[in-house]
Amino acid sequence: MESELAQSNRAKAAAPAVGWIGAGKMGAPMARHLLAAGADLVVTDPNAESRNAMAAAGAQVAASLAAQQGRDVVFATLPHDAALRAVILGSADQPGLAALMAPGTVFVEMSTVSPECSAEVARVLEQAGVLYVRAPVSGSTVTAEQGALTVLASGDAAGWELALPLIRAFSTKQFFLGPKEEARFMKLVINTLVGANAALLAEALSLGASGGLSRAAMMEVICESAVSSPLFRYKTGLIASGDYTPAFTVQQMMKDFTLISDAGRANGVPLMASGLVLELYRAAANAGLDEDDFFALIKWHSGISAQ
Repeated sequence: MESELAQSNRAKAAAPAVGWIGAGKMGAPMARHLLAAGADLVVTDPNAESRNAMAAAGAQVAASLAAQQGRDVVFATLPHDAALRAVILGSADQPGLAALMAPGTVFVEMSTVSPECSAEVARVLEQAGVLYVRAPVSGSTVTAEQGALTVLASGDAAGWELALPLIRAFSTKQFFLGPKEEARFMKLVINTLVGANAALLAEALSLGASGGLSRAAMMEVICESAVSSPLFRYKTGLIASGDYTPAFTVQQMMKDFTLISDAGRANGVPLMASGLVLELYRAAANAGLDEDDFFALIKWHSGISAQ
């Protein structure tokens, strides 16, 4: 009978070598869950403070993408399209993942980026023989810390099957939606509803305040009504206190609604309400709230209502 030590050594040998690119507010807790699950993890991040934090958690760390060479599965959480292109294509002084990753390895990109950029990356990675999984997440920094994110995936089905056991370390729900950019569009669908709900709530609370209601009282009733949602319940404390310390900023929501607007335009889908919501976030940003939580639309709207 195989000894426990032999079983352990065999399991380690079979375990994939994992890479992670981008250890920010969302990426860091996700990567820590992989470490807690025993992953052999190399983290690349340009920020020294982020690297130090991940090293303290037990990861191998590096500033250069070259550290990801030889990894079987590489995850990325990146801020925007330009960062994704740079990671895949590289630069004059640093090769990108398309040159570093071996055929048959898996790249899992978990950010909110445009379907157009994602399709460009897909073409490059297909030529390199890398299995590309689009896997943006739905959730907050709190759910990331809890390992309770929802993963919306599409792309290479074989890559998804290889990455799924790792993905389960930091998520509780996973949806595989199709072979191409379906996950990118699903993330934009969700963010359209999230951003619009905050905008509508801002107007509703201003109306209630004009009639003498407190935000705390209104949120208590709303969260027991037919329009209650996990989002509203999660944000109730922030709304009642007026403390808009960000989990997701106004600036980030503007970025996402720009992606939403561009996707609608590219596909011939009129998004008139979404266009108005984007303008509301822009107005809040211009009022100095760009780095506040996106529910600071409530603060912004109450300010203009009082004028």
